[in-house]
Amino acid sequence: MTAKWTKRLVLTFLAGLLFAGTAATTAQAEDGYRFWGYYQYSGGQWAFAQKGSEVVVPADGSVEGWRYAVGGVKPRVPRAAGDFATICGATPAEAGKKRVALVIDPGTPADSPSGEAPPPATGTCVVTDPKATGARILAAVKPVRIEKGLTCGIGGYPAKGCGDPVKDIKVPASDEQVKLEIGPAVGSTATPSPAAVPTNSNQAPTADDDSGTPWTGIIIAALVVALLAGGGLVLSRRRSGS
Repeated sequence: MTAKWTKRLVLTFLAGLLFAGTAATTAQAEDGYRFWGYYQYSGGQWAFAQKGSEVVVPADGSVEGWRYAVGGVKPRVPRAAGDFATICGATPAEAGKKRVALVIDPGTPADSPSGEAPPPATGTCVVTDPKATGARILAAVKPVRIEKGLTCGIGGYPAKGCGDPVKDIKVPASDEQVKLEIGPAVGSTATPSPAAVPTNSNQAPTADDDSGTPWTGIIIAALVVALLAGGGLVLSRRRSGS
């Protein structure tokens, strides 16, 4: 096992202890971090991932979640339910692939670094290889900024910083739920059904529309025939004269 791999596992383990509420705390004001948390949705609720996204291999029908927030002992989960049917229901299953619903919640303005506005929370259905990890699924949807083995930015947010410590954090007792913006499926090779062609249009033909008759081609052909005929007539008269 390489030193880089070991470092990632240690950081993931420590983050899990801190943000899942199992770390020891003091009676003083709580300190925390501003970071992207990694979650899985099961049994109607979000749970902080106990392993890093680079080793987790979600099963078909799973729901993955990422949430940016200032967190301490209490985990700050995505503010939308991980409804697989809502996110992936319109995406057909494909042989040899899996469908995973991905929720990305950049959090609230209060969580964001100074001067940055969080984009809307999104839901995306990812159709991918059965062995794809959580990290690959995330990277298929948004560009990911990695620093020191940690996921520091998703889709360009935030533009800088990574797991920055925050003193005397004020975590709300609960977060207001938000509605996801559902984007198009990623990785699907299914071809959408062609748009229906109207068979009884009530639109009247315009002045330039003669019911589809190719008048331009007919006129050109007639001119060519006339020119050829005229040339033949001239040639015939010359021969007669000689």
